[in-house]
Amino acid sequence: MDKNKEVPRLTNLADGNPKSTEGLEAIIGQMLTYLDPDASRGGLAETPKRVAKAWQHWTKGYDQDPAEVMKSFEDGAENCDEMVLVRNIPFYSHCEHHLAPIIGHAHVAYIPNGKIVGLSKLNRVVDIFARRLQVQERLTNQIADAIADNLMPLGVGVVIEARHMC
Repeated sequence: MDKNKEVPRLTNLADGNPKSTEGLEAIIGQMLTYLDPDASRGGLAETPKRVAKAWQHWTKGYDQDPAEVMKSFEDGAENCDEMVLVRNIPFYSHCEHHLAPIIGHAHVAYIPNGKIVGLSKLNRVVDIFARRLQVQERLTNQIADAIADNLMPLGVGVVIEARHMC
């Protein structure tokens, strides 16, 4: 593949204006003819469309900006200087090497430095980066970097516990 050629990506269906999935549907259809001796059977007729729609959802993190989620507030942050921790944030991702599922939990902590965010925002940041093709090490770093860049805390920690299906 030409690295300079722009590859069209699927867009999140939630924005109401998804890009065409016809190319991906065609590729999935070809893959089915390779995998199943009877790829024309009824149970597989709508599979390419369903798979394309699923990949739109699974990779919607590419179209999301964690900075938009990390809107912080200083109101309520006064005297807040102890670690904030959210444990067991479920996530689902896909390995960039095999496209196989990665299923796990993230534990995210930071020490405020005058700014705090709602706890649900930490869950959303995990989800944004998990919904990109990933390796566990980069996922961990991206979550930590997004928190550090947007909150400028005294410290940040991220632990990922995951099962890889590859």
